[in-house]
Amino acid sequence: MVATMRNGSAEVAKAGLVLLKALAHDTGELRRPPDTGAAAPTDRVLPFSLVRRTRGYLEKITHQLNGSYEHGWYDACAVMMRKLIEALIIEVFEGRRMASKIQTSAGDFLTLDALIGKVIGEPTWNLSRTTKQALSDAKQLGDNSAHTRRFAAHRGDIDGLRIGFRTAVQELVDLARLRK
Repeated sequence: MVATMRNGSAEVAKAGLVLLKALAHDTGELRRPPDTGAAAPTDRVLPFSLVRRTRGYLEKITHQLNGSYEHGWYDACAVMMRKLIEALIIEVFEGRRMASKIQTSAGDFLTLDALIGKVIGEPTWNLSRTTKQALSDAKQLGDNSAHTRRFAAHRGDIDGLRIGFRTAVQELVDLARLRK
C-alpha cells in the first residue's frame, strides 16, 4: 500500500510540475511587451508631451529613451537620446524643404557631427546656446555609449544632460514644425 501511495504521489507531482511549467510559459507570453514596443512608465528624461502627435517614430524613440532610463540601462538611454537628436535635425531640414543641405551627392544624410554643424550654422534660424551645447553633449555621450568599449554610462551622465536635452528637443520640434 505504501508503494502504491508513493507511485501515485510521484505521478501527481509530475503532473503538477508539467502544469506549473505550462502556466509559467503562458504567463510569460502574456507579460511580454507588444511587438512594436511599449510606452515608458515615466518620462524622467524627456517629457513625452514634447513629441506627442509629431511622428510615430519620434514617439517610440522617446518611450525607449525614457524606458531605458527607468530600468537603469543608461547606455541604451544615451544612444536613444543621440538617435532622437539626429532624427529631429533631419526633420528640421526636411520640414523646411532644405534636405539637400544635409545630404551627400548620393542622397545620403550626413553624419551626426556634420548634421549638428549644419543646424547650428544655418542662418535661417537662431538656436539658443543651451541647444547648441546640448546637441554636442548628447552626441558625445551617445557616441561613448555606443562605441567606447570600456565606457558605461551612469545615471548622473544622463541627469546632467536632461535640461539642455529637453530644450534642444523642444527647439528642434518647433523648428521642424512638427506640432499638429
